[in-house]
Amino acid sequence: MARSLQITFRWTRHPGGRPTGPLRGLARRTLRSLGVEQAEVGVLVCDDETIRSLNRHFRGKDCPTDVLSFPSGEPQPEGPPYLGDVAISLETAARQAADRGHSVLRELEFLLLHALLHLCGFDHERDAGEMETLEANLQRELVS
Repeated sequence: MARSLQITFRWTRHPGGRPTGPLRGLARRTLRSLGVEQAEVGVLVCDDETIRSLNRHFRGKDCPTDVLSFPSGEPQPEGPPYLGDVAISLETAARQAADRGHSVLRELEFLLLHALLHLCGFDHERDAGEMETLEANLQRELVS
């Protein structure tokens, strides 16, 4: 089987422009940096209400958040293993980008990188700072 990284985007909210290509490229570079050569990932870019519903259903938190990750790692009958799903609120990302003085695309890149680390098993709530350090290094190295 050929090595492949399949990153699928579903946009229910869209910031304009052509962000899918840069985000897909970042996802592939991030996964390769983590030693992942074969995987499929689904990314949903949605509104605050959708991510609030997901956060309430899966985490018991009735509030919107910026990004959620749903690790899987399940093998598939054909193709690469399904690493998991990511949900990003475009509305929250846009607010955070404005607060931080950078573009919405850059904020989406930061959030996607963060979620991919979670899909690969990293957890900043349980480690001693390793994920935070790795994330900062990858942001410097990979985010445009």
